[in-house]
Amino acid sequence: MRHLLLCTDLDRTLIPNGRAPESPQARRLFAKLAACPQVTLAYVTGRHQALIQQAMLDYDLPTPAFAIADVGASLYQVRGCQWQRWTAWDDHIAPDWGGTSHTELRQLLSGISALTLQEPHKQARHKLSFYAPMQTEPQALLAQIEPILRRHGVRANLIWSLDEATQQGLLDILPARANKLHAIAFLMAAQGFERDATVFVGDSGNDLEVLQSDLPAVLVANADADIKSRVANVSPDRLYLARGDFLGMNGNYSAGILEGVAHHHPDIADWLHQQR
Repeated sequence: MRHLLLCTDLDRTLIPNGRAPESPQARRLFAKLAACPQVTLAYVTGRHQALIQQAMLDYDLPTPAFAIADVGASLYQVRGCQWQRWTAWDDHIAPDWGGTSHTELRQLLSGISALTLQEPHKQARHKLSFYAPMQTEPQALLAQIEPILRRHGVRANLIWSLDEATQQGLLDILPARANKLHAIAFLMAAQGFERDATVFVGDSGNDLEVLQSDLPAVLVANADADIKSRVANVSPDRLYLARGDFLGMNGNYSAGILEGVAHHHPDIADWLHQQR
């Protein structure tokens, strides 16, 4: 088995907290793959550190080597129970807000009635997060926000997604260079992983930049129809859409991760068949 940087989203990708059923044996087999010394596991998620750790306990997830948290606004190296924040990543993205603080940025957007500030534990040093009504037209909302930020010298990455569990729209405002794709690229460069030795797996709107990039990627079978339609034109050589039947599993959540990794790396497919 060749060395692999396996980057996966958590909610409704590895974590089976969507409406679709989970294949019972899938998470166990995923954990076996993650335990291989040739595999470097990175969680890439909108969750903050404490929520990642809680998910690991609640769902018996393996400990990653790295965690890209807060939708790309935070990066950690994980050694057992020790989580070390990468200040080099913070230093890389901080200038994009032009010296505007988290509090000042919130105040700039206080006049936009569609936005409701998310709870304090869902905020981060370089992430300002809001709720919005499910029926919000995202392009119209972003068209309100972007001129305000430009006038105040804030270069931002605005990430819109939907939470099917709570039926709410979610808006994350990050520094322009803070997103899942750039954080993965930063991690790849720091750890010496080439493109063909990296796989990303996701399911939702805040994964689109990576799913539509030139990185080998996987969309799990339980992803929303809207996401599937938005990646329909991505080359199948780069993006694999899990559909089930690999090792008798359904392609949802971790079963889709395994199916997609096996597609991109046939040597791992052979190894997975041996673990049944």
